Amino acid sequence: MYKIMEKKNTTKDVILNILLQQNGNPLNYKQICSRMYVHDPSGRNHISKTLKKLSLKGIIKEKVRGKYFIPSPSHLHEGILDVNSQGNGYLISEELDDDVFIDRCHFNKAFHGDTVSFKITTSKGKRKKQGVVVSIIKRKQTHYVGVIESFDDVFAVQPKQINIPFLLSKENLGGAKLGDSVLVSIQEWKRKSNYPQAVVTEILGVPGTHETEIHTIMASHGLPWNFPKKIEEQASILDASITAQEISTRRDFREILTFTIDPKNAKDFDDAISFRKVKEDLYEIGIHIADVSHYVQQGSDMDKEAYKRATSIYLVDRVVPMLPEKLSNQICSLRPKEEKLCFSAVFEMSSAGEMISKWFGKTVILSDARFAYEEAQHIITSQTKTIPKEISLSNDEYTVSDGIYEAIQVLQNIASIRRKKRLINGAINFNKQEIRFDLDSQNNPTAVLIKESKEANHLIEEFMLLANEYIAKHIGEQQQTLPFVYRVHDEPDEEKLAQFARIAFGLGYKLNLNSPNLIAKSINKLLKQIDKKPEKKLLDTLAIRSMSKAIYTTQNIGHYGLHFEYYTHFTSPIRRYPDIIVHRLLQDYLTEKSTLKTDELEQQLKHCTDQEILATKAERDSIKLMQVKYVSKLIDTTQKASISGVTERGIFIELNESKCEGFVRIQDLQDDYFYYDAAQLKMVGQQTKKEYQLGDQVYAKILATDLIKRQIDLSIVDD
Repeated sequence: MYKIMEKKNTTKDVILNILLQQNGNPLNYKQICSRMYVHDPSGRNHISKTLKKLSLKGIIKEKVRGKYFIPSPSHLHEGILDVNSQGNGYLISEELDDDVFIDRCHFNKAFHGDTVSFKITTSKGKRKKQGVVVSIIKRKQTHYVGVIESFDDVFAVQPKQINIPFLLSKENLGGAKLGDSVLVSIQEWKRKSNYPQAVVTEILGVPGTHETEIHTIMASHGLPWNFPKKIEEQASILDASITAQEISTRRDFREILTFTIDPKNAKDFDDAISFRKVKEDLYEIGIHIADVSHYVQQGSDMDKEAYKRATSIYLVDRVVPMLPEKLSNQICSLRPKEEKLCFSAVFEMSSAGEMISKWFGKTVILSDARFAYEEAQHIITSQTKTIPKEISLSNDEYTVSDGIYEAIQVLQNIASIRRKKRLINGAINFNKQEIRFDLDSQNNPTAVLIKESKEANHLIEEFMLLANEYIAKHIGEQQQTLPFVYRVHDEPDEEKLAQFARIAFGLGYKLNLNSPNLIAKSINKLLKQIDKKPEKKLLDTLAIRSMSKAIYTTQNIGHYGLHFEYYTHFTSPIRRYPDIIVHRLLQDYLTEKSTLKTDELEQQLKHCTDQEILATKAERDSIKLMQVKYVSKLIDTTQKASISGVTERGIFIELNESKCEGFVRIQDLQDDYFYYDAAQLKMVGQQTKKEYQLGDQVYAKILATDLIKRQIDLSIVDD
């Protein structure tokens, strides 16, 4: 089988070359495998998955089911305009292997993130492809954020990553003043004008203040930070009562021991676990999920608003929920001592995690207790029933019941066995640190905290994974013709893997990239080897960067990182809209009702994936905002740090103690002229040959901070 280390001959490249030689005649995957001399099951499966991915992206087409061909190339291509910090751009198209450079003079009124049609132009003496935007297919945004300033004696706003100012007449200021941060929309853009005319739609506030910066973060990603009045009013009159008639249609778990384990500051408890000993070495374990779809009826105003948002957003100082607080924190939240409607996955299992039986359906529960992760962790590690007041949610020492103690110990044992088995089978063990902040009453950070997952986190995670996997498997194996929601994770990027392997080899580690089935196990082995080693930061980062991004889709290609053939999201409908869709589809299939068409569902899932990406960016921006605030107190100090990123513009540096990240521009690197070595991800001094590489330990001096730009300027200094 051909080796995926070979950059110029990836699986995709070989398949495309074979199909190009067919001049439009289709081939099935067996014929392609034969032409590639691939006969082992692992290799054939890898080729089959690659074909499905190429088809999903529109790079190849299916003439009839299972037979693929390459359509004739079109004069015009469709892609996304990506504008860099210098103002030039690249056209990113799934139709092309390489990005296409575009000079700012050829944007044709397109902005960063817009979907455009473009044509490729040829330029004498230029090696890279260049393009020209022909038309704008879809704007990424309809509203833009900026600060009002003067421009040639008129008012203007210069949105971030937009290469031109938007002009504002006095009539369109909406009460805003010079220096205000505002949200604007384009009112008119005359054909012969270089600048669009805009109108202020909302005043965000004075730049630099906390609320203004939080609203700016949300607005810059097109995300809402409050609910329309109509939605709040509808939520306020929702009936939370549960009738005897409704209970009679559900499986009743109210008498069975049930509890929740969540972060201590959580308010939206969307999952609970029930535990019952059936007989010796046989346990009934229920994963109970808030039945949000019971209250959010499909097609209602509430449903449309939830779909529009698609996800809750977890900023440093607040949660911007997908559902109004009346639903997310009260009616649907599985609070202790309250009867709640749920959709559940119930399993009978042995103490060794062996699956005996499974059941899915609507339930009613009554949670007996709520635990914070710290409390559950204490029970697991201390093997005691007594919770000390230092970690108690009630701030008082108390003792858990014998039933809860037994439940947590048995569940922990099963979760541990399942986790170990997943990792042995090829799931990738990334234990990524999460940054949290202690905030004072003015939302100023007083301390940076590093959150790490422990056994209690893994306990909940494993049973949520169990429910997600088996529900996806139930539909995927039995209902092949019906559309469903899959959370898929593609195989790693082959070029990034090759770069990862080259750098790891230079540090004395070997990655086995010869077989798709061995890659994950090889990565796990390396991650274990580098634990507590100086090169851990570098290789951890490269491993994560080599991974693909997980998405929602109807096309199941499995979840590479978790090593699941089938996987979905069922367990968080309070904060994820795809989980609501899964609940509705599962109920339809269990009751044999009609359902969505695949094309319609695929469009919804793309929207959910896109919103999730925006939410992640907003969350990162809020962390960056707090990092800048925190580091502002440390200007002119020197800190131990590590290089977290190397680009052609300069070096990103993470301060070891606070985990805050700043930037050193290439022109500010001292004592030499440095150039960027992209293959090895390092800066190299032309005369001294001094190197700065991803993962290197350095000393960094904090020069300045800019809250509005969310920027920390650093310099590398001698220790």
